[in-house]
Amino acid sequence: MTDAAARIPPAAKGAYPLRPGNAVQPWIEGVPAFARIRRAVEAAQQSVFVTVAFIDRDVPFPGGEGTFFDLLDAAAARGVDVRALFWREPRIHESEPDESHFGGDADDRAFLAERGARFAARWDRLDGGFCQHQKSWIIDAGEASEVAFVGGINITHDSMAEPGYPARDVGDLHDVYLELAGPAATDVHHNFVQRWNGASEREAPDGCWPDAWRAGPLEFPTLLSRRRGGVPVQITRTVRPGAYSGDPAAPEAKPFAIDDGEQSVLEQYVSAIAGAERSVFLVNQAMASPVVVEELLRALIRGVRVACLVPGNAHHAFVAARRDPRSAAFFEQLASLGEHEPFTLAGLCAPRGEGRYDEVYVHAKVAIVDDDWATVGSTNVASRSFRHDTELNASFWHAGEVRALREALFANALGRPSRDADEIAAFEEFTAVARRNADRRALWEPLEGFVYALDPAQYGA
Repeated sequence: MTDAAARIPPAAKGAYPLRPGNAVQPWIEGVPAFARIRRAVEAAQQSVFVTVAFIDRDVPFPGGEGTFFDLLDAAAARGVDVRALFWREPRIHESEPDESHFGGDADDRAFLAERGARFAARWDRLDGGFCQHQKSWIIDAGEASEVAFVGGINITHDSMAEPGYPARDVGDLHDVYLELAGPAATDVHHNFVQRWNGASEREAPDGCWPDAWRAGPLEFPTLLSRRRGGVPVQITRTVRPGAYSGDPAAPEAKPFAIDDGEQSVLEQYVSAIAGAERSVFLVNQAMASPVVVEELLRALIRGVRVACLVPGNAHHAFVAARRDPRSAAFFEQLASLGEHEPFTLAGLCAPRGEGRYDEVYVHAKVAIVDDDWATVGSTNVASRSFRHDTELNASFWHAGEVRALREALFANALGRPSRDADEIAAFEEFTAVARRNADRRALWEPLEGFVYALDPAQYGA
């Protein structure tokens, strides 16, 4: 175990152990990420397995011609085993009025029939309106050419952002995927098979495409993928109790009672922040977990620098919660973070000239501690994501790779590489630029990069 893994232990209450021997590569923003995924799918020799939460049918897939559906069908036409696992929620617009998903209703199935879709699909839902929120890809699972992608980027028009955020007709989402190869990819494979075989709608007349035989069950992986690098990686999850039943353990892993659910992402967040000695950088759509906010407060009291990058225009559920008197204690807790000088809450916006700015909605789900540990995935810093939705993250312990990710995210926010190589100096620069930009934005002046500071006491008001 590395020094970082001793100080920030891997989650102990999850299905998947810490796996040494991986290669990792982050992809920042949707266009670079999906261009890379397209190349991987086009090179697939045996299989393409993908989990989908939100999707626009007609969004062009970067790096070539056609849509997500065209990409999958082209791979299937080459003889590749292509399977897509979609979320089904008939009442989606009650909770996410602006989102699109492919729930497999009559219109969606007519769309597949009209195009003669060649790939296999299953639909999966959760009771209570909770979300099958994973966004993963596993290509050539179990083969020498295997590669996996874990992250939070949806296949939607606004997710197809480019670095630098050039102006376009739809808004931009800031987001991240992590590409990985090595033994941890086996766990991404195992997770997909577990969900695919246990998909809630698998026996429903409209729960499979094109039919239950063609979209039949998969075999679980029995061998661990070969080492591809020097990075220790652990796959962590949120799974609700009762969502899936007992299945074979992942290769070289202990049996895990998935019937009881899993909250290893939350466990990992808490242990990572509790182990922080110098810095914490969170990039997330939400800042709505009392457990995590309390850990951040403890870190600040210890003298740790904390920066959180969130949407400047808070999620509608966060805004609604602020208006609810029952949430007053949490918002007092959030405001207390701002009483500590080393704390920065910030958003992103793209200047458009003449005092105009387009908000860049922060949708990424990334945490970095001490330039030693990081996690990238689908999980929001929110009680719902930590306890009820189905989520998938990849955490890794490697000073060089983690530092490179933090520097890339800082450069993305600053619009240039940081002028300070030292970790703490870079945090101070990030904070200084964010605070100057908040003042400049109030005066309709040009900004330095894209990041600007927010007031924790007023956030979401």
